[in-house]
Amino acid sequence: MPDKPPTRMALDPGLPPGALWAAVAQQAGQWCDDEGLQLRDAVLLLPFAALLPSARAAFAAQGGWPPRIETSQTLADALAPPEESGPGLDSAQDRLAAANLLAQTAAGADWRLRDPRAFRLAADGVAVAAASLARAASARPASARAAFWQAGRAAAGPGDGPDAKERALLRLAIEWAAGASAERATGLQALRPSAWIVLQAGGPDPVASGLVEAADVPILLLDVDPPIDDPCIAITARHASPTLLCCDHFEEEAQATAARVLQALAVGHAPVALVALDRQLVRRVRALLERSQVSMADETGWKLSTTRAGARVMAWLRAARAQATADERLAWLKGWPPASQGSGHQALLALEARWRRDGPRAAADDALWQAGQSALAPLIHERGGMLRSLNDWCQSLASALVTAGEWPGLAADPAGAAVLQALKLNAANGPGWGNLAASTSVSLDGFMDWVNDELEAASFSLPKLAGSGAEAEVVLTPLARAVLRPFGHVVVPGVDARHLGSASASPGLIPDALAETLGLETRASRSLRERLAFAQLLRAPALTLLRRRLDGDEPLSASPLLQALMLRRREAGLPPLHEAAAAPAMATLPATPVARPEPVAPQSLPLSLSASQVEQLRACPYQFFARSLLRLSLPDELDRGAGKRDYGSWLHAVLHRFHRQPNVEGEGDDATRLAEAAETELAATGFDPAELLPYRASFDDFAPRYLAWWRTLQAEGWRWGEGETEYRITPPELAPTGLHGRLDRLDELGPLRRLIDYKTTRYDVLSKRVKQPTEDTQLAFYAALLSPREPDTLQGGYLTLDEAEAPRLLLHPQVQQSAQVLLEGLAEDLRQVRAGAALPALGEGAVCDHCDVRGLCRKDHWGPT
Repeated sequence: MPDKPPTRMALDPGLPPGALWAAVAQQAGQWCDDEGLQLRDAVLLLPFAALLPSARAAFAAQGGWPPRIETSQTLADALAPPEESGPGLDSAQDRLAAANLLAQTAAGADWRLRDPRAFRLAADGVAVAAASLARAASARPASARAAFWQAGRAAAGPGDGPDAKERALLRLAIEWAAGASAERATGLQALRPSAWIVLQAGGPDPVASGLVEAADVPILLLDVDPPIDDPCIAITARHASPTLLCCDHFEEEAQATAARVLQALAVGHAPVALVALDRQLVRRVRALLERSQVSMADETGWKLSTTRAGARVMAWLRAARAQATADERLAWLKGWPPASQGSGHQALLALEARWRRDGPRAAADDALWQAGQSALAPLIHERGGMLRSLNDWCQSLASALVTAGEWPGLAADPAGAAVLQALKLNAANGPGWGNLAASTSVSLDGFMDWVNDELEAASFSLPKLAGSGAEAEVVLTPLARAVLRPFGHVVVPGVDARHLGSASASPGLIPDALAETLGLETRASRSLRERLAFAQLLRAPALTLLRRRLDGDEPLSASPLLQALMLRRREAGLPPLHEAAAAPAMATLPATPVARPEPVAPQSLPLSLSASQVEQLRACPYQFFARSLLRLSLPDELDRGAGKRDYGSWLHAVLHRFHRQPNVEGEGDDATRLAEAAETELAATGFDPAELLPYRASFDDFAPRYLAWWRTLQAEGWRWGEGETEYRITPPELAPTGLHGRLDRLDELGPLRRLIDYKTTRYDVLSKRVKQPTEDTQLAFYAALLSPREPDTLQGGYLTLDEAEAPRLLLHPQVQQSAQVLLEGLAEDLRQVRAGAALPALGEGAVCDHCDVRGLCRKDHWGPT
């Protein structure tokens, strides 16, 4: 302990940053002279590293030998690193060690098998708690640690309440951290400078406080924080009032923030601090500023999981799974060098087209995919959930990346290098890692979870995102890192109740009551740090605060800290702060409406038209032009789930199989044959039976009703004639254009034939359709395929399959006459198209509302017509 208590000096809270740093240098030098100490032998500890340049510049301006200027972290890093392992040194090792410790308990092994996800979350909680406790203990003098652990054990003692499991996990974390930290070297506390000079800004630093408590040399505490009871007024009374801007919505706030930053740069206020309270909003602002070629430095960083390199590693693992989807395999192939360059790219496009058309199983013998499986081979040794050591998985992943030629690209990319480092793929793994990784066995899915956790836990940042030069014009920084820095203007978006002043309790194993007992961070201490940091921003030469009134559809009020500042200014007699509406930058542009498209294509008609193509031509000629003449279509989904359309296709196939195999005596009754047809066609769909389970339940309810309906028809003399039959004709009035289509079903009664089209559409919808026979295209089209053969003996109708009363047959009146009208109208339409008539976009009705080519015709941008 020092011979006398530390000297405390509170610096004027009204000083701007430049004058404040000059005062720090002057007070430190004066105190050392008064104490008879050499300033050059003292150590000045700052709260965070971004303040180092300002402090060093202030001492350089004062002249003479400066002290050693560090943060507790930079000073610890400069000393010899600890040789012992333990919680708090490496998050990856911490999680593995915590899982191993938990699995060794009486209930842990069973828990791991019974609920692996809950077990992993519990182990992560133990790792986080142990790391927090170990850091807190190492910051204390060695003589105070025994009392620290004793207090922790007493507070986390056994109990039978609802938190019994959490308390047991916390006791495990305490014992693990206590055992590791007892042997940990205390390099900082062993250091003996001539004096410790500690700068406090944003609340006390626990490590610096521990040094002060254990030090036996003179200590100077320079407190630049304003009074805790009224921090904002103590600073704002000496500085210009901040500007308050209020917006209505997210995008308006982002636009206003970017405009404010650009205005500050235009008047020479660089560098500008952009405080990241709302990370999503700041990402949008950054994108807007990049358009103006603004040089930016991002101190907040990204999660490694959001980087391209992190996504690429996860793509490898997803594609290697036995149950990988076609989308996951294709996503991996698109980044695999042999498939993304030269002729390989063309092969990839062909493979994708084949997968979309016929499904992945149809392309299993594709040469490119076979080569891709060979590249994935180091990761797909797994069969039936086979377990391998984590070290083995890491080596296999590294081998796959090297063999595929992706390692050099990852290593050369800063984010990629960070990914390789976080996953322990490219360097010495540190104390204890080899044993932990070798003794931890996981499946491929477990390895994926571990990789994802590591990428989520690690962050990455680039020094600058755009521009050139030694200094960035805009610095994106957290609130706590924006204080006391030489910014010309500070812009703070997100000053609302959701993003500022709403600190919540820690969700970890250490409750606030225990954290307060042990001197750890609590909700109250986090709130105090946030309040002090907000107050420190008021030192800035210019400060702009922005918020929005709505977050989506939810009202969003101002931050409690902002409301308190406005209230205290009024009480102190200072000029009130008024929120001004953010005025967006407006520009007048000439109206440039898009004309309604009216293409002509007299030589591009197909040789044969289907029912859907004829429907397109009648509903909207431009849709016919785009879909049938230009042959544009949306790509099929690779891994779409089973839907109503798939149910309809399956049901078509089931009924066709049932009817084309007549009931032979001794082969079972109709119900058995229908059930067997359903099972056979279900296997042919390629869908997981679970996906069709809801539809299969509907079918089980539908089947007896269908058989009863069919027996009634049979009693009337009807027989199934044919189904799923392809017809092609070339009517003289349409020549040279023909028609083609596949008929669902034709039933027979003597010379009479009945055309049936299966529908999963509701009966009432179909009823409205057939009330206007000449407007219904589909049945009329199918009848036209048969009318030359069936001049007077053809009926037609829709059979509903998917409703409570199904099946119900809705006959189409005068189907043959409708077919003739359709042919006459179609002949006239085709004649006009061949003569050069336009195919305009009509832009009317429900057809337009659900059209795939609406973005092509640009209906939403048409001018007055």
